[in-house]
Amino acid sequence: MFFEYPDILWLGLIPLGLVALYVWRMLTGRSAHLRVSTLLPWKRRPHVFATVLSHLPFVLLIGAMVLMLLAMARPRSCSMVENVDTEGIDIVLTMDVSTSMLARDFTPDRLEASKDIAIEFIAGRPSDRMAIVVFAGESYTQCPLTTDRAALINLMKDVQTDLIEDGTAIGDGLATALARIKDSDAKSRVVILLTDGVNNCGSITPQTAAQIAKEYGVRVYTIGVGANGTAPYPVMTPWGPRMQDVEVKIDEEILEDIASQTGGRYFRATDKTKLAEIYAEISRMEKTRISVDSFPVYKELFEPYALAALVLLLLFFLLEFIVLRRLP
Repeated sequence: MFFEYPDILWLGLIPLGLVALYVWRMLTGRSAHLRVSTLLPWKRRPHVFATVLSHLPFVLLIGAMVLMLLAMARPRSCSMVENVDTEGIDIVLTMDVSTSMLARDFTPDRLEASKDIAIEFIAGRPSDRMAIVVFAGESYTQCPLTTDRAALINLMKDVQTDLIEDGTAIGDGLATALARIKDSDAKSRVVILLTDGVNNCGSITPQTAAQIAKEYGVRVYTIGVGANGTAPYPVMTPWGPRMQDVEVKIDEEILEDIASQTGGRYFRATDKTKLAEIYAEISRMEKTRISVDSFPVYKELFEPYALAALVLLLLFFLLEFIVLRRLP
């Protein structure tokens, strides 16, 4: 708390001087007096109570004066308030859901590991709008751009294979992601494209999709998922599913070309830990812009002092002109 007009507090010397004068007059006996023949009428009333009561109006008056001076000095409190202005990024998570994503070189498999890391990425960026696009032999939007983290996470959990025709249409997946983000008014627009294979189908080539992304000013980060060499893959046999080592084929040249054309970057994830590091690095590179403005908020505190002074004045008039006048 502080006083807006502290110089007014110097007027507190006035009630202090009045108190000093009042005490001095009491001690020196310099007050009005009356000679009477007998003290019997005054001896019948409680002497101590009457004496204390006779001084109370002065105490109330001085207290009211002090409180009024404090109110006039305008006591205030100040607290700093921050206005946080965030400028988020629009991000489309584009994920390969072809059956090859069931390979077990990740735990429990490539698809589930990719979903877990993507969910952590979503939860860690509350100021950004995000969308989810999935692709295999064709592509579709799993979730449009939104800031609803719960919806994004739930829809990411629902991503699975066998919902669309199998294959790896990287160009179609990227084109669908661009369709979701091209009309965005965000200053920074990003696509994170994750795949574990080679483009082998689709109506749009990856190179064409990359050129479209470049024209729209969309930055594309590409991630190749898969261990080096071979990876265990579940194969259905007459005796049930069996694990079979399958060669890992990722068209890194195309993924690097997409990233370089659009100002992004290509990453290779050979295990779940490396994939988590890649998402963390992308998150650091694509920082949400946050501006913080601080400004003071003042609260006026004079009202309690003014109300207390008013109460004391009312008590003063009540005692001085009603109660004490009625005492014998």
